[in-house]
Amino acid sequence: MSIAPASNGWHFRRPSVIPGFGLTLGFTIAYLTLIVLIPLSGVVWRSAELGLADFWAIATERRTLSALKVSFGTAFLAALVNVVFGTVVAWILVRYRFPGRRIVDAVVDLPFALPTAVAGIALAAIYAPGGWVGQLLAPLGIKVAFTPLGIVVALIFIGLPFVVRTVQPVMEEIDREVEEAAATLGATRFQTVSRVLLPGLAPALLTGFALAFARAVGEYGSVIFIAGNIPYVSEIAPLLIVIKLEEFNYAGATAIAAVMLLLSFAMLFVINLIQAWSRRRYGYGA
Repeated sequence: MSIAPASNGWHFRRPSVIPGFGLTLGFTIAYLTLIVLIPLSGVVWRSAELGLADFWAIATERRTLSALKVSFGTAFLAALVNVVFGTVVAWILVRYRFPGRRIVDAVVDLPFALPTAVAGIALAAIYAPGGWVGQLLAPLGIKVAFTPLGIVVALIFIGLPFVVRTVQPVMEEIDREVEEAAATLGATRFQTVSRVLLPGLAPALLTGFALAFARAVGEYGSVIFIAGNIPYVSEIAPLLIVIKLEEFNYAGATAIAAVMLLLSFAMLFVINLIQAWSRRRYGYGA
């Protein structure tokens, strides 16, 4: 037990139940620096070789802006869809017991284990105009494969587990008696969901959205097979980076990567601020 000065005198600092905070903190910082900060710093440093004028020219090029719009737009839309339907899937798994529940629970994790390239090939085959699903949508004038809509489908596929596995444990902690009490007091099902359940799930929903969005923005393997990769239409930013690398334009590739890094950081920062506000507002996760 150590003694530390305080503004109003001296107080005893209780030792941690688990010792070794200084050692583990140092290891954590060193590990994150080596694995995360140094590679990201390398991206920024390499793009800085261009100079501000050349960097700005690449960042504002029409093809770059179009690819960034496709990547971030489809990722945002896919994350929104996953928040809605991922919450429904988590609700079914938590609130109901039915035959095959364990199978459904295991299927949710398949996108984690399945190689993204395999997923992209499978989705392209299914949603192509002659595929199982594509041939049903073709008479309706709906084309999925080789369009931005196909990108959204692929990103929904790879992002669903992030929402389900984030919301599910929080939903399990919500006592059913809370819902029953709301019903006893005359609340409708909609009021129970919107005023009782959603406030408690808001931080988890935002976390799931952030994880699904971050995963989707940088997705490459499952997208290139179903996107069509048409410049200014369905070309994603990661593919444009690969094209720059194949042209040995390393500075241009890192410039686009740096723009993606800055945009992703800004959006995740805003999401974290909203998440922190929701925790303070509703008193969850504090």
